[in-house]
Amino acid sequence: MTKDKEKRMTPEIRFKGFSDDWEQRKWDRIVDRITTQSNDSTLPKVEFEDIVSGEGRLNKDVSSKFDDRKGIIFAPDQILFGKLRPYLQNWLLADFKGIALGDFWVFDTNKHSSLFVYYLMQSTKYQTIANLSSGTKMPRSDWKTVSQTEFSIPKDRAEEYQIGILFENLDSLITLHQQKYELLIKLKKAYLQLIFPKTGESTPKVRFADFHDNWEQRKLNEISDIYDGTHQTPKYQDEGVMFLSVENIKTLISNKFISHEAFESEFRIRPQRGDVLITRIGDVGTANVVETDENLAYYVSLALLKSEKLKPYFLQSSIQSPFVQKQIWKRTLHIAFPKKINKNEIGQVPINIPTTDEQVEIGTFFKHLDDAITLHQQKIASLKSLKQAYLQKMFV
Repeated sequence: MTKDKEKRMTPEIRFKGFSDDWEQRKWDRIVDRITTQSNDSTLPKVEFEDIVSGEGRLNKDVSSKFDDRKGIIFAPDQILFGKLRPYLQNWLLADFKGIALGDFWVFDTNKHSSLFVYYLMQSTKYQTIANLSSGTKMPRSDWKTVSQTEFSIPKDRAEEYQIGILFENLDSLITLHQQKYELLIKLKKAYLQLIFPKTGESTPKVRFADFHDNWEQRKLNEISDIYDGTHQTPKYQDEGVMFLSVENIKTLISNKFISHEAFESEFRIRPQRGDVLITRIGDVGTANVVETDENLAYYVSLALLKSEKLKPYFLQSSIQSPFVQKQIWKRTLHIAFPKKINKNEIGQVPINIPTTDEQVEIGTFFKHLDDAITLHQQKIASLKSLKQAYLQKMFV
């Protein structure tokens, strides 16, 4: 056997104790395609939109979806695969009995590990083959092409099992962090409603200990200087002063730069540590705190808030509160494309202000929440990246 052939039949990463070449099998020898249909109203129905695309989990409880619509019946350990349009695929390893509605393929994995086959379907080769579509109005995978395509599988079923368990554990970790992330998002939303006063009220429903004074309402331009970024289309370069736009608001990190000369010429008023940037074109009303001493340039799609009376993390979280978001929405030009809010209108937005000490407590609280949310986002991204790397290296 040549080295090229040997490499092709052996994955780059393997569990200890396995060394045999993998063997090739046509897809219709690896799985049986289930086509039996039923309209049993006692079984839950699964539709394409019930599955989180690319994540293999239900995004809602389907236990209430009982009706007499007809679809393909599936059982636990069988795999659902659906394709709505090119490169938008859903898959689910079932742990319940139900009926798949729409353009699903349902697979039984015969004597092979259902977990191994499930993750083989997520590998680059299967995804590429499955994206060979037929039809124009509703592109779908071509079963004739997929069924006759050869895929490499281990000779030893124990190796299938080990691979499947590894990816199952990775998915469990991803799901765990996803659930924590979603819980923190809901928690933050609830606290934004409780820790800031509602319309017409001067105190919030929930307060930190020892704070009792009424909050004061002021217009934003009375307590903060407001600037917008350059209106000039910049000349980008590979290094220099980082240039921020609306799409960079979440991280305040960009891969675009302008020259130091252009920065000195264009920006007399500059973002500094503790200032707040807020989006005003396209995405309107998303804020973030500047946390660097490095020079930053910014486009007209962002506004810069400089305030000596408001603590930065309090201001950021206050902008996210339902009351302020509603005020921003009222002043936004929704008929414009993209929608926008003028700098002067930002200044007219009313904001409720507590004492400095209470501002610090509130700002710190939401900063910790945001840090936890970011941590889980980063963990999810890291685990998904690791999974993709293993999908490339553990399958042939």
